[in-house]
Amino acid sequence: MKQKLESLLLHTVEALKTNGVIERELNPKINIERARDQQHGDFASNLAMMLAKPAKMSPRQLAEKIVALLPADASVTKVEIAGPGFINFFIDPKAQYQIISTIHDQGDKFGLSQIGSGKKVQVEFVSANPTGPLHVGHGRGAAYGSAVADLLAAVGFDVQREYYVNDAGRQMDILATSVWLRYLEECGEVFTFPSNGYLGDYIREIAANLHRESSNEYRHPVDLVFEDIPADEPQGGDKEIHIDALIERAKTLLGDKQYRDVFQSGLTEILADIRHDLGDFGVNYQQWFSERQLMDDGSIDEALARLREAGHLYEKDGATWFASSQLGDEKDRVVVRNNGQSTYFASDIAYHMNKLERGFEQIINIWGADHHGYIPRVKAAMQALGADTKKLKVLLVQFAVLYRGGEQVQMSTRSGSFVTLRQLRNEVGLDAARFFYVMRKAEQHMDFDLKLATSKTNENPVFYVQYAHARVCSVLRQLAEKGLQRDIQTGEGNLDKLLEEQEISLVSSLTRYSEILERAALQHEPHLLINYLRELAAEFHAYYNAHPFIVDDAVLRNARLNLICAVKQVLANGLNLLRINTPEVM
Repeated sequence: MKQKLESLLLHTVEALKTNGVIERELNPKINIERARDQQHGDFASNLAMMLAKPAKMSPRQLAEKIVALLPADASVTKVEIAGPGFINFFIDPKAQYQIISTIHDQGDKFGLSQIGSGKKVQVEFVSANPTGPLHVGHGRGAAYGSAVADLLAAVGFDVQREYYVNDAGRQMDILATSVWLRYLEECGEVFTFPSNGYLGDYIREIAANLHRESSNEYRHPVDLVFEDIPADEPQGGDKEIHIDALIERAKTLLGDKQYRDVFQSGLTEILADIRHDLGDFGVNYQQWFSERQLMDDGSIDEALARLREAGHLYEKDGATWFASSQLGDEKDRVVVRNNGQSTYFASDIAYHMNKLERGFEQIINIWGADHHGYIPRVKAAMQALGADTKKLKVLLVQFAVLYRGGEQVQMSTRSGSFVTLRQLRNEVGLDAARFFYVMRKAEQHMDFDLKLATSKTNENPVFYVQYAHARVCSVLRQLAEKGLQRDIQTGEGNLDKLLEEQEISLVSSLTRYSEILERAALQHEPHLLINYLRELAAEFHAYYNAHPFIVDDAVLRNARLNLICAVKQVLANGLNLLRINTPEVM
């Protein structure tokens, strides 16, 4: 219906040009929106307000001319002018019944569009440090990023999903050293493990595997390992000095090759676990991009050279600084430390330079909300590299807080005290996990209620939506048990028999699916689709409870069956887009 109204208004714009009301060069974008209040019609357009200035008349005067020139259409029962010049359209409810046939014809393709026109978009999400298994906090970013990417693809964008592997830097050195120390324990060495190392059982498993494969190849006496190492003070600042000293000792005793072996053993196992975990969670990537690659291929040096050539770097206190404060950041940032090592931010500058060189028309980074302060410095870097900062869109995701039995579950990757994404999926199921994670705006705080997610009641939103789909399947089974068949053609020819309030409401909701899908994609808000599916399910359940479908009147029966099968198809399309199952029996 929106396309039909757009066509009518385009015809009217041409008439305005012919009549000399506006210049022929004008090609306004036709905006058609659903009216927020049905008393004001079904759709509204602000065309008169957009063209008032070039037409040199008030919006309301121009609206009157537009309405007078509108071609007649049987589906439009009335057109009114409201407020300063809005044009409101009232649609014959029967005209909207065509959506049922459209859904039947298009099936699982219904709602898809090409509004993205093949625009090349990269969505980078999760990108958690490979220092341990993914926990429930990462799960929200995974579900949200996956949904954003899939929605963009559904409306015609060429989407590449990417995971940035932070396989360099201090945290990875702490991981490697933690693996080596646990390995020494496997060799029979006895000592107190550093409080600031990674303490999870997964470190012990990696170390045990390393020992099985290499025996005592990497063993050194514990006295030599801890000789002159500053004391570990868990309650004070010395704990950082302690672990950093152990890192340097590991590198010295093992040498470059053996240290790299131990480092790689931890990285390989954890990254494989992350890949597997995300795959089981319905999240797959076209690209896993290594931070170390940026160091090995000279990308960091190249990025810094470009910044230096453009006059954005300076030296101070033995370090190299990026003058990001001149480009919107709150302060300047170190890119090379006084020990000659490049910073994580330097890697990030090179990474974004690489993204730009790959030709993406839009770059979407999905970060945890704690990275909010990082946005200005990255945009400053892009600007300094000569790129349009509008190409970068950063979407922030609040970490979910998990509750079990009314008590918050505390999580820390370093201490090893956390609930993994795999454990969550095993406990509540894939469908509930993905649904709950994208049920609210990503930037909103989220409490994940395990008890609600596992309940088989209407209070559980994913159960409620899936149950609507299963109920339609149940009706179709009952139809077959009665020896009856659905006559699609009879149903299509008699959709005007659907006059009940719930039927009209359902038809109206079905016409909104494509619009909701486009809005959810373009605004990067999958919760809009979730909300729509919940509302559609609620309307269906009300209809189910109020009226029988398998009635004696074959004409009415088939019209109603066509309607509920259209509801079933739209529920399936929406849930499948979110990678949530559509059970036929519950």
